[in-house]
Amino acid sequence: MSTFASDVIHITAPARSSRQGDVVVLTATTSQPVDEMRVRAFDRDLATFRLGPTTWQTLVGVDIDTKPGMYTVSFETTSARGTITEVINVGVTAREFGRRVLTVDDSFVNPPEAVLARITREALELEQLWMQSEPRRLWTGSFVRPVPGRVNGAFGSRSIFNGEARQPHGGADFLSPTGTPIRAPNSGRVLFARNLYFTGNTVVVDHGLGVFSLLAHLSAVAVHEGDTVIRGEIIGQVGATGRVTGPHLHWAVRMNGARVDPVAVLAMVGQERSATPIGAAR
Repeated sequence: MSTFASDVIHITAPARSSRQGDVVVLTATTSQPVDEMRVRAFDRDLATFRLGPTTWQTLVGVDIDTKPGMYTVSFETTSARGTITEVINVGVTAREFGRRVLTVDDSFVNPPEAVLARITREALELEQLWMQSEPRRLWTGSFVRPVPGRVNGAFGSRSIFNGEARQPHGGADFLSPTGTPIRAPNSGRVLFARNLYFTGNTVVVDHGLGVFSLLAHLSAVAVHEGDTVIRGEIIGQVGATGRVTGPHLHWAVRMNGARVDPVAVLAMVGQERSATPIGAAR
């Protein structure tokens, strides 16, 4: 099918580059209504949602381990007169992540052999969850802080326990006393509400279109798997369950497979109004 010059996709974004762990909100406007908008970036197909008859948006999660450089984001749709495509460049810059060196009891670093099978099973179960998102947007408006406490454990920080390097911190830790109410960062469906070895009492909320919140170390859970929650609804209480040294809330966000900074998710407010045009890659 041929493409007519009058059929175009106009792309806007709040910035021309982002850091590792950031979220890029891209808005696509077509010259006439279309039924579907397909987007691909970082070798992944990304979910889109409609804002109006000719306006679509997609959330591009920049994974914590994405190498700095220029990346293409491709848009494609089909009108009555043919296929419409547009490709833009999005830059990813390096980000300085914290590092901490700790000496702790060896049992904290190396779990006993008796629980290794459980750890492996739970890790596989979580990986499978990220593929079970609703194919429609469940969140509404901006995301909100689940607790009022300040962020202590920085996203992406690398820890060295007893000389052994660990995986980068894939979420943000909020300092809060035990019993502090935890609120849903946004609306969605409770996909998981169980106790895990590392993260203790854990709740995973599917916000739809590949966006998930994981909230960990709860002292009490107030929701069940399959429940529908609304933004700000209490889903549990802060605790110190699992492998932790003290009470806090660990909040992690997955976005179309990418591990992104929850603080960046909180900053997505109103970006469709402040977006600026991005030049197409030619």
